Amino acid sequence: MASAAEQLVKNLSWRAFSQAEDLKKRIWFTLAALVVFRLGTYVPLPGIDPTVMSETISNHSGGIIAILDRFSGGALGRMSVFALGIMPYISASIIVQLMTAVSPHLEALKKEGESGRKIINQYTRYGTVVICLLQSYGIAAGLEGMTDGSAGPLVYEAGFLFRMSSVITLTGGTLFLMWLGEQITSRGIGNGISLLIFSGIVANIPQALAIMFDRGRSGEYDSLFVMAVFAVVAAMVLFIILVERAQRRIPVQYPKRQVKTKMVAAQTAHMPLRINTPGVIPPIFASTIISLPMTVISFASSQSDGLMGTIASYLGPQKPLYLILYIALIVFFAFFYTAIVFNPEETAENLRKNGGFVPGYRPGEKTAGYFDYVLTRLTVVGAAYLSFICVVPEVLIAKYALPFALGGTSLLIVVSVCMDTVAQVHSHLLAHQYGDVMKKMGMMNSSSAKRGRRR
Repeated sequence: MASAAEQLVKNLSWRAFSQAEDLKKRIWFTLAALVVFRLGTYVPLPGIDPTVMSETISNHSGGIIAILDRFSGGALGRMSVFALGIMPYISASIIVQLMTAVSPHLEALKKEGESGRKIINQYTRYGTVVICLLQSYGIAAGLEGMTDGSAGPLVYEAGFLFRMSSVITLTGGTLFLMWLGEQITSRGIGNGISLLIFSGIVANIPQALAIMFDRGRSGEYDSLFVMAVFAVVAAMVLFIILVERAQRRIPVQYPKRQVKTKMVAAQTAHMPLRINTPGVIPPIFASTIISLPMTVISFASSQSDGLMGTIASYLGPQKPLYLILYIALIVFFAFFYTAIVFNPEETAENLRKNGGFVPGYRPGEKTAGYFDYVLTRLTVVGAAYLSFICVVPEVLIAKYALPFALGGTSLLIVVSVCMDTVAQVHSHLLAHQYGDVMKKMGMMNSSSAKRGRRR
């Protein structure tokens, strides 16, 4: 079996890819969906002056609006129909998952399998609609009060009609993106929601590179400094790949046992535990939580004085209080999401039912305690890794005015999504190769049977 699997891996080539028709259809569907998303980011919201909007967003460059604009692929900066992006859906997912940990009803639904997951997803969709309605109304009300000096008001005709049309348009845009992401997941390749965020970030990278080269040519940045920035980015990408692929392998043994009428020999396997079990979820969740109040403050207050201005000055991006809260939320969600996706008691019980055990630990409670011990220490390392990757570039961005697209969160999302998508493509190719091998074996067996009957 091992040699057959190795042969399948060796046979993965461009020829194997060209023959995998289902995989090619999935990739084309994914690309078409991402093109639709990118085109939608250029469809403006009805009733606003694009020129004034561009000037207003440029005045908020480096603020919380710039962070949200990074994840939306420039849709917020252009105030398009996709201005809210997919963040309301992520916010609703956070709320539902938090409620799952405290609500017996949601916890029971989670244990029901596929049927329970569908109900929880439906609750998430309802929560997305509520959050979209609140955020879109707040944005519409804030847009009515925005002006840009002599350029005049941002909204052509403020009033109830503009607010209603904005609420419907922005809510509909986010719901369409939610549906598009689900279609990519089911009919395309990769995780649809992650790919939408990924495409929004990647769309800003060429502009960030152009800014870096322009500043280098103008003398604002030294050429050695520009080379050092790219070297640091490359080192961070390599570091992310190494940590994301790192595992702690727990040895598991299965004694000799009888399954139905067959005797199965003793086996030795391992249970892989990733260092970064939650992946990119903690930074995304942390950014979303911080952005919710700051979005309201940014759009509701055009003056820098007063209570709103004071809060905005302390919670602004790259500010000390912002970084402290950002790290705290990353650590919290790292432990919280790890506890959701990996239950030591349930894993130990399933291992005991299958006859397996960890050498040196009795099945049941002792094994669960060992899993919890290992997972807690891995999560500490993973949370420190996420905090370092996400916060250190933010400090460098604040000190040297680097483009936002080169931030740590952006790099983490881009690298992680690329790795996950490539892994899924690899899995599809393996399945296709395995199917071809099984067909050939079936044809060989049938031809051998025919020759035997002829004899």
